[in-house]
Amino acid sequence: MTTWKPIEKHGDLSGTAARKELPDTAFAFPEKRKEPITDASHVRTALARFDQVHEVTDQERDRAFKNILAAAKHFGVQVDETDWRQLGSRPHTRNPAH
Repeated sequence: MTTWKPIEKHGDLSGTAARKELPDTAFAFPEKRKEPITDASHVRTALARFDQVHEVTDQERDRAFKNILAAAKHFGVQVDETDWRQLGSRPHTRNPAH
């Protein structure tokens, strides 16, 4: 089940205060409030860092990946992987530099 919901106004997320203002539904891992997915750039970052998120269960990873896929669709980010276990085997998004 997907928990992600788009938010239109979020500003710069580099500060702790700005991240604290985001609802749980703005994160790939809502229970842990890890990996905000508020725009296309953050979706790409969440994919790239997916395997760096520690202390989460496989069930949480399943939900997080579904959240990322929903956000990717919303923001027009192409994701070739169909399961989070495929991440790391090749680049996560099309990039002409690869």
